[in-house]
Amino acid sequence: MDKQQRQEILTLSWSMHDQVEQAVLRHPAAANDATFPEKQRLLLADMALHLLQTALKPGQLEDDRLINNLNGILSLSDDFIPHTDLRAVADTLFFAQQNKLNESQ
Repeated sequence: MDKQQRQEILTLSWSMHDQVEQAVLRHPAAANDATFPEKQRLLLADMALHLLQTALKPGQLEDDRLINNLNGILSLSDDFIPHTDLRAVADTLFFAQQNKLNESQ
């Protein structure tokens, strides 16, 4: 993928991100509502767009951003995929990142 294609995708992703984020903000569901899973799906789409942006951003892949993106995706996906413990994987990523930060200080 050349630089121009990468930039076109990133530009499109920001437009999509803005639309998804507005849909999340407008969604009235609270955690106990029947429509809450729909709001969670929108949040999952938001996180997927952040992952796309992290992956295509020019330069070195920022592992802390990648971990944050994956943590969000895994945490949200845990509610949709029964009989898995994706939240535990997300926690493992989070704690590994925290340990790395603590070691570097």
